[in-house]
Amino acid sequence: MKRLGFIQRIEHAFRVTPVVAILGPRQCGKTTLAHQFGDSRAIYFDLEDERDLVKLDDPFLTLESLKGLVVIDEIQRAPDLFKTLRVLVDRPGRKSRFLILGSASRDLIRQSSETLAGRISYLELTPFSCQELGEKNIEKLWVRGGFPRSFLASSSNVSAAWRMEYVSTFLERDIPALGFRIPFRLLRRFWTMLAHYHGQIFNASEIGQSLGLAHTTVRHYLDILCGTFMIRQLNPWVENMGKRLVKSPKIYFRDSGILHTFLETADERALKFHPKVGSSWEGFALEEVIRSTQARNEEIFFWATHNQAELDLLISRENRRIGFEFKRTSSPHLTRSMQIALKDIKLSELIVIFPGIDEFPLAPHVKAIGLKKFISKRAKIWA
Repeated sequence: MKRLGFIQRIEHAFRVTPVVAILGPRQCGKTTLAHQFGDSRAIYFDLEDERDLVKLDDPFLTLESLKGLVVIDEIQRAPDLFKTLRVLVDRPGRKSRFLILGSASRDLIRQSSETLAGRISYLELTPFSCQELGEKNIEKLWVRGGFPRSFLASSSNVSAAWRMEYVSTFLERDIPALGFRIPFRLLRRFWTMLAHYHGQIFNASEIGQSLGLAHTTVRHYLDILCGTFMIRQLNPWVENMGKRLVKSPKIYFRDSGILHTFLETADERALKFHPKVGSSWEGFALEEVIRSTQARNEEIFFWATHNQAELDLLISRENRRIGFEFKRTSSPHLTRSMQIALKDIKLSELIVIFPGIDEFPLAPHVKAIGLKKFISKRAKIWA
């Protein structure tokens, strides 16, 4: 499937900077996207291929004479290359541009932000989304998640088996390749525990006591899973200091299929009888709203007080604050919590996302919209 929206974003980014980085989780389609963007004249280096690593032992010798598009895949395996790229793109009359692909965030690949500041644009490639696949695939996408090989698998059992293998490979190979020396069984236990915190406030001390780890170590493990695009850490909105606000982050699995692997729900029937089915759907819908609005990490928050008033998602952009609540119900209604959030955060609008297909008002500045309808409208809430 050609991901035209991302291809257009790459083209736009190259008009701004000579280096474009596509970051995203392993197996989400970065290499395929690079081939779709490039042509037969593009030059590719895969840093998981020992032959390509050898070619780049002397990066100046290999790269300085190249012309056109140069793609370097799995850049996190050779972060020292960023220094070479800076020199090459700063040379007068340069004839190449660089598309680099990585399976770790900027926070884990620190050299890029430090060395290529002003010369590099970042794009995050996610697994498949509702906006790409269309509304008829929403249920399947929720159950299997958006990783291409999981979503496109020939059956639910094949999809579940692929995800189990993905998790094992991630823990046993990908994490050590990033330089982290963590017993994979311990990290698996931690990740499994997070499945039961999905959509809830992260309590490092509580998890640490269960695992026999210091809360600082637990936070380090969370940072790794966030930096490899497995977990989303949603920070609290704390503008109103007059209230007793919750100030710890919430956590969500970014891919619902990976969450369901840890919940051991292989198909739709098993999922719908699981006690976490509601939080699973709500987290899935939250991630889809973030993707479809292209909200940046610095624009998204949740809000909660110790008096039980809360808001699942706040997007603050262009002097507007739009709140979202996610309810797995066929008949959403206005709640006292929503009214408090609308007033205290001074929301421009509050949108309740639910599994239906309709759209209707609940109160002034508050409306309910089915997820399918929200996605089909391309979420132009800032238009």
